[in-house]
Amino acid sequence: MTDPLHVETRTLLVIEDDPDSSNLLNLYFTSKTYMVDVAARGADGLARARQQPPDLILLDINLPDMSGLEVCRDLRLSPRTSHVPIIFLTERSTQSDRVAGLGAGAQDYVVKPYDLEELRLRIQNLILRAEREQLVDPRTRLPTGRLIDEQLQRLREADQPEWRALTCEIQSFRPFVDLNGFVAGDDVLKFTAHLLREVVDESGTPNDFVGHAANETFLVLTAADPAALAAQIQARFNAEVQTHYGFMDREQGYVLLRDKDGQMIHAPLMTMNVSTRTV
Repeated sequence: MTDPLHVETRTLLVIEDDPDSSNLLNLYFTSKTYMVDVAARGADGLARARQQPPDLILLDINLPDMSGLEVCRDLRLSPRTSHVPIIFLTERSTQSDRVAGLGAGAQDYVVKPYDLEELRLRIQNLILRAEREQLVDPRTRLPTGRLIDEQLQRLREADQPEWRALTCEIQSFRPFVDLNGFVAGDDVLKFTAHLLREVVDESGTPNDFVGHAANETFLVLTAADPAALAAQIQARFNAEVQTHYGFMDREQGYVLLRDKDGQMIHAPLMTMNVSTRTV
């Protein structure tokens, strides 16, 4: 049966210390064209989730260094991972265990042993629900819409004046799409999301937030030096986006296309504009 998620490859993070269980999950979901990352300790899982938020997390409660419940609460508190669906996989089957797991912020609670096909469908439904509710953009898998509004509201209510909002807008994106098509445009958006995550990981703070506010507009909420972060984003984007153009376009520094009157015009290559404001 074809999984409707796999127009695009989805990513799973498995936080599980039992190698038999984690290997089984890895093999099965890799065969279903998911990308699977495995962490055997809670702290490692937290670090990997914050660095590269997955589409969904499978989380064991019994971990060697910390409780899975604690991991879940920490994931929910971090702006980078608060939107990621979590399914507990555990041998604990009492009603109080289920209440504790769901109360910690998980979307689902599955008791071992479980049926892999049923688990796949649960995962599929949770990821699709997040996209239907516009919690994440299906192209970049970054938080969008309501999640961005919630993060902004949370920072305002916490009265944290050190936080800044960086609005990152791709200039000349429309001419690029007009010339190359929507698929090529989506590739640029995915590239931009990846670049922003990398820059924030390297130069931001652990709780900085990256969102996809509108089609060619992204948002970074940061407690780091906003000027330095903005400069790094602009420099990297302006240099690396060149790979999306052909050799001649790069050499001449513009693309040729027809305007609505049928006249040939010069459209500049894409660049990134970053504006900074208080939250």
